[in-house]
Amino acid sequence: MDQGLKALPGIKLFDLSGKTAIVTGGSKGLGLAMAAGLASAGANILLVNRNEAEGIQAAAELAQAFSIRADSFAADVTKQAQTEAMAQKAMDTFGRIDILINSAGINIRGAIDELNLEDFNQVMAVNVTGTWLCSKAVVPHMKKAGTGSIINLASTLGLVGLANRTPYTSSKGAVVQMTRALGLELAPFNIKVNAICPGPFLTEMNLPIADTEEGKKFVVGATALGRWAEMKEIQGAAIFLASEAASYMVGSMVTVDGGWTAR
Repeated sequence: MDQGLKALPGIKLFDLSGKTAIVTGGSKGLGLAMAAGLASAGANILLVNRNEAEGIQAAAELAQAFSIRADSFAADVTKQAQTEAMAQKAMDTFGRIDILINSAGINIRGAIDELNLEDFNQVMAVNVTGTWLCSKAVVPHMKKAGTGSIINLASTLGLVGLANRTPYTSSKGAVVQMTRALGLELAPFNIKVNAICPGPFLTEMNLPIADTEEGKKFVVGATALGRWAEMKEIQGAAIFLASEAASYMVGSMVTVDGGWTAR
Protein backbone atom coordinates (compact mmCIF):
# COMPACT_ATOMS: atom_id res chain seq x y z
CA MET A 1 0.00 0.00 0.00
CA ASP A 2 1.16 3.51 -0.77
CA GLN A 3 2.64 5.19 2.34
CA GLY A 4 0.42 8.20 1.78
CA LEU A 5 -2.69 6.04 1.95
CA LYS A 6 -1.57 4.52 5.24
CA ALA A 7 -1.54 7.99 6.77
CA LEU A 8 -5.16 8.69 5.88
CA PRO A 9 -7.63 8.24 8.76
CA GLY A 10 -10.32 5.64 8.32
CA ILE A 11 -13.24 8.07 8.29
CA LYS A 12 -16.49 7.24 6.54
CA LEU A 13 -16.77 10.64 4.96
CA PHE A 14 -20.51 10.66 4.25
CA ASP A 15 -21.66 8.77 7.36
CA LEU A 16 -23.99 10.82 9.57
CA SER A 17 -24.90 8.05 12.00
CA GLY A 18 -25.62 9.39 15.47
CA LYS A 19 -25.83 12.99 14.27
CA THR A 20 -28.88 15.19 14.76
CA ALA A 21 -30.11 17.55 12.06
CA ILE A 22 -32.67 20.32 12.33
CA VAL A 23 -34.32 21.07 8.98
CA THR A 24 -36.56 24.12 8.76
CA GLY A 25 -39.26 24.10 6.12
CA GLY A 26 -38.76 20.38 6.45
CA SER A 27 -42.23 18.94 5.96
CA LYS A 28 -42.28 19.32 2.16
CA GLY A 29 -40.34 20.40 -0.92
CA LEU A 30 -36.58 20.77 -0.83
CA GLY A 31 -36.57 20.73 2.96
CA LEU A 32 -38.13 17.28 3.14
CA ALA A 33 -35.93 16.03 0.30
CA MET A 34 -32.80 17.13 2.15
CA ALA A 35 -34.07 15.69 5.44
CA ALA A 36 -34.58 12.36 3.67
CA GLY A 37 -31.06 12.57 2.26
CA LEU A 38 -29.54 13.13 5.70
CA ALA A 39 -31.72 10.38 7.18
CA SER A 40 -30.48 7.99 4.48
CA ALA A 41 -26.95 8.70 5.74
CA GLY A 42 -27.99 7.87 9.31
CA ALA A 43 -28.87 11.24 10.84
CA ASN A 44 -31.73 11.72 13.27
CA ILE A 45 -34.05 14.51 12.15
CA LEU A 46 -36.08 17.31 13.70
CA LEU A 47 -38.42 18.79 11.10
CA VAL A 48 -39.46 22.40 11.72
CA ASN A 49 -42.44 23.99 9.99
CA ARG A 50 -45.61 25.93 10.73
CA ASN A 51 -48.05 23.13 9.87
CA GLU A 52 -47.98 20.81 12.90
CA ALA A 53 -49.97 17.94 11.36
CA GLU A 54 -47.89 17.99 8.19
CA GLY A 55 -44.68 17.87 10.21
CA ILE A 56 -45.83 14.98 12.39
CA GLN A 57 -46.74 12.92 9.34
CA ALA A 58 -43.49 13.67 7.51
CA ALA A 59 -41.41 12.79 10.59
CA ALA A 60 -43.22 9.48 11.00
CA GLU A 61 -42.59 8.62 7.35
CA LEU A 62 -38.87 9.46 7.65
CA ALA A 63 -38.50 7.32 10.78
CA GLN A 64 -40.16 4.35 9.13
CA ALA A 65 -38.36 4.67 5.79
CA PHE A 66 -34.83 5.06 7.16
CA SER A 67 -34.96 3.46 10.63
CA ILE A 68 -33.80 6.65 12.33
CA ARG A 69 -35.34 8.83 15.03
CA ALA A 70 -37.40 11.71 13.71
CA ASP A 71 -39.60 14.30 15.35
CA SER A 72 -41.26 17.56 14.37
CA PHE A 73 -41.71 20.98 15.90
CA ALA A 74 -44.16 23.68 14.86
CA ALA A 75 -42.51 27.10 14.73
CA ASP A 76 -42.45 30.40 12.89
CA VAL A 77 -38.80 31.03 12.04
CA THR A 78 -39.32 34.80 12.15
CA LYS A 79 -40.05 34.66 15.90
CA GLN A 80 -36.98 34.51 18.14
CA ALA A 81 -38.71 32.81 21.06
CA GLN A 82 -39.93 30.05 18.76
CA THR A 83 -36.51 29.46 17.19
CA GLU A 84 -34.98 29.22 20.65
CA ALA A 85 -37.68 26.72 21.60
CA MET A 86 -36.83 24.79 18.41
CA ALA A 87 -33.21 24.41 19.49
CA GLN A 88 -34.25 23.37 22.99
CA LYS A 89 -36.64 20.80 21.52
CA ALA A 90 -33.75 19.24 19.60
CA MET A 91 -31.59 19.15 22.73
CA ASP A 92 -34.37 17.68 24.87
CA THR A 93 -35.23 15.04 22.26
CA PHE A 94 -31.84 14.08 20.86
CA GLY A 95 -29.30 15.59 23.28
CA ARG A 96 -27.32 17.31 20.53
CA ILE A 97 -27.49 19.55 17.46
CA ASP A 98 -24.92 18.72 14.79
CA ILE A 99 -26.54 20.11 11.65
CA LEU A 100 -28.93 22.93 10.84
CA ILE A 101 -30.43 23.30 7.38
CA ASN A 102 -32.14 26.67 6.95
CA SER A 103 -34.61 25.70 4.23
CA ALA A 104 -37.72 27.67 5.23
CA GLY A 105 -38.40 30.24 2.54
CA ILE A 106 -41.02 32.03 0.46
CA ASN A 107 -41.15 33.84 -2.88
CA ILE A 108 -43.48 36.65 -3.95
CA ARG A 109 -43.12 37.51 -7.63
CA GLY A 110 -44.04 40.72 -9.43
CA ALA A 111 -42.82 44.00 -10.86
CA ILE A 112 -41.68 46.51 -8.27
CA ASP A 113 -44.53 48.89 -9.05
CA GLU A 114 -47.05 46.08 -8.56
CA LEU A 115 -45.71 44.87 -5.21
CA ASN A 116 -46.14 46.58 -1.87
CA LEU A 117 -43.78 47.01 1.06
CA GLU A 118 -45.54 44.25 2.97
CA ASP A 119 -44.67 41.79 0.18
CA PHE A 120 -41.01 42.77 0.32
CA ASN A 121 -40.82 42.68 4.12
CA GLN A 122 -42.53 39.31 4.30
CA VAL A 123 -40.00 37.67 1.98
CA MET A 124 -37.07 39.27 3.82
CA ALA A 125 -38.47 38.23 7.20
CA VAL A 126 -38.74 34.54 6.34
CA ASN A 127 -35.72 34.15 4.08
CA VAL A 128 -33.24 36.41 5.86
CA THR A 129 -34.38 37.05 9.42
CA GLY A 130 -35.52 33.43 9.77
CA THR A 131 -32.14 32.13 8.64
CA TRP A 132 -30.36 34.46 11.05
CA LEU A 133 -32.59 33.61 14.02
CA CYS A 134 -32.38 29.85 13.54
CA SER A 135 -28.61 30.05 13.22
CA LYS A 136 -28.42 32.22 16.33
CA ALA A 137 -30.49 29.66 18.25
CA VAL A 138 -28.24 26.68 17.51
CA VAL A 139 -24.83 28.35 17.69
CA PRO A 140 -24.47 28.22 21.52
CA HIS A 141 -25.14 24.47 21.47
CA MET A 142 -22.69 23.90 18.61
CA LYS A 143 -20.03 26.02 20.31
CA LYS A 144 -20.41 23.99 23.49
CA ALA A 145 -20.04 20.76 21.49
CA GLY A 146 -17.06 22.14 19.59
CA THR A 147 -18.46 21.21 16.20
CA GLY A 148 -21.38 21.76 13.85
CA SER A 149 -22.55 22.42 10.33
CA ILE A 150 -24.99 25.14 9.24
CA ILE A 151 -26.31 24.85 5.70
CA ASN A 152 -28.24 27.80 4.33
CA LEU A 153 -30.56 27.60 1.35
CA ALA A 154 -29.56 30.47 -0.87
CA SER A 155 -30.39 30.33 -4.58
CA THR A 156 -28.91 30.86 -7.99
CA LEU A 157 -31.00 34.04 -7.80
CA GLY A 158 -28.72 35.13 -4.97
CA LEU A 159 -25.86 35.03 -7.47
CA VAL A 160 -27.50 36.41 -10.63
CA GLY A 161 -30.50 38.63 -11.25
CA LEU A 162 -33.93 38.04 -12.76
CA ALA A 163 -36.63 40.58 -13.54
CA ASN A 164 -39.75 40.75 -11.37
CA ARG A 165 -37.98 39.09 -8.43
CA THR A 166 -36.70 41.99 -6.32
CA PRO A 167 -37.89 40.61 -2.94
CA TYR A 168 -36.58 37.10 -3.56
CA THR A 169 -33.27 38.01 -5.19
CA SER A 170 -32.58 40.59 -2.48
CA SER A 171 -33.26 38.03 0.23
CA LYS A 172 -31.14 35.31 -1.31
CA GLY A 173 -28.29 37.72 -2.00
CA ALA A 174 -28.43 38.55 1.71
CA VAL A 175 -28.29 34.83 2.58
CA VAL A 176 -25.17 34.47 0.41
CA GLN A 177 -23.43 37.27 2.31
CA MET A 178 -24.69 36.02 5.68
CA THR A 179 -23.20 32.63 4.86
CA ARG A 180 -19.81 34.14 4.13
CA ALA A 181 -19.77 36.39 7.19
CA LEU A 182 -21.06 33.73 9.59
CA GLY A 183 -18.65 31.19 8.11
CA LEU A 184 -15.73 33.45 9.02
CA GLU A 185 -17.16 34.12 12.47
CA LEU A 186 -17.75 30.49 13.41
CA ALA A 187 -14.79 28.75 11.78
CA PRO A 188 -12.62 29.19 14.93
CA PHE A 189 -15.21 27.13 16.81
CA ASN A 190 -15.09 24.28 14.25
CA ILE A 191 -18.57 25.17 13.00
CA LYS A 192 -18.84 25.10 9.20
CA VAL A 193 -21.27 27.46 7.49
CA ASN A 194 -21.96 26.96 3.80
CA ALA A 195 -24.88 27.34 1.41
CA ILE A 196 -26.61 25.46 -1.36
CA CYS A 197 -27.78 27.53 -4.31
CA PRO A 198 -30.53 25.52 -6.01
CA GLY A 199 -31.56 26.31 -9.55
CA PRO A 200 -34.88 25.37 -11.17
CA PHE A 201 -36.40 22.69 -8.95
CA LEU A 202 -40.07 22.04 -9.58
CA THR A 203 -41.11 22.84 -6.03
CA GLU A 204 -44.53 24.03 -4.89
CA MET A 205 -43.05 27.54 -5.01
CA ASN A 206 -42.26 27.17 -8.73
CA LEU A 207 -45.44 25.43 -9.88
CA PRO A 208 -47.10 28.74 -10.90
CA ILE A 209 -44.48 29.28 -13.63
CA ALA A 210 -43.88 25.67 -14.67
CA ASP A 211 -45.98 25.82 -17.84
CA THR A 212 -45.59 29.51 -18.61
CA GLU A 213 -43.47 31.00 -21.37
CA GLU A 214 -41.14 32.35 -18.70
CA GLY A 215 -40.72 28.93 -17.15
CA LYS A 216 -40.00 27.26 -20.47
CA LYS A 217 -37.66 29.90 -21.89
CA PHE A 218 -35.91 31.63 -19.02
CA VAL A 219 -35.75 28.70 -16.60
CA VAL A 220 -35.70 25.28 -18.25
CA GLY A 221 -34.46 26.62 -21.57
CA ALA A 222 -31.53 28.31 -19.85
CA THR A 223 -30.17 25.15 -18.19
CA ALA A 224 -27.52 23.00 -19.80
CA LEU A 225 -29.57 19.89 -18.99
CA GLY A 226 -32.76 21.39 -20.44
CA ARG A 227 -35.10 20.32 -17.65
CA TRP A 228 -36.36 21.01 -14.16
CA ALA A 229 -34.39 19.35 -11.37
CA GLU A 230 -35.83 16.37 -9.51
CA MET A 231 -36.19 16.72 -5.75
CA LYS A 232 -33.71 13.92 -5.05
CA GLU A 233 -31.01 15.89 -6.86
CA ILE A 234 -30.61 18.28 -3.92
CA GLN A 235 -29.74 15.45 -1.53
CA GLY A 236 -26.11 14.89 -2.50
CA ALA A 237 -25.14 18.48 -1.82
CA ALA A 238 -26.87 18.44 1.56
CA ILE A 239 -25.23 15.20 2.67
CA PHE A 240 -21.85 16.45 1.46
CA LEU A 241 -21.98 19.77 3.32
CA ALA A 242 -23.28 18.10 6.48
CA SER A 243 -20.53 15.49 6.50
CA GLU A 244 -16.81 15.22 7.16
CA ALA A 245 -16.29 15.33 3.41
CA ALA A 246 -16.78 19.11 3.60
CA SER A 247 -14.48 19.64 6.58
CA TYR A 248 -12.38 22.27 4.77
CA MET A 249 -15.26 24.26 3.33
CA VAL A 250 -16.22 27.60 4.87
CA GLY A 251 -18.53 30.22 3.36
CA SER A 252 -18.91 28.29 0.11
CA MET A 253 -21.83 28.41 -2.31
CA VAL A 254 -22.61 25.03 -3.88
CA THR A 255 -24.73 25.53 -6.99
CA VAL A 256 -27.13 22.75 -7.99
CA ASP A 257 -28.67 24.27 -11.08
CA GLY A 258 -28.20 22.04 -14.10
CA GLY A 259 -25.72 24.52 -15.55
CA TRP A 260 -28.03 27.54 -15.37
CA THR A 261 -25.36 29.89 -13.98
CA ALA A 262 -22.59 28.39 -16.13
CA ARG A 263 -23.72 30.35 -19.19
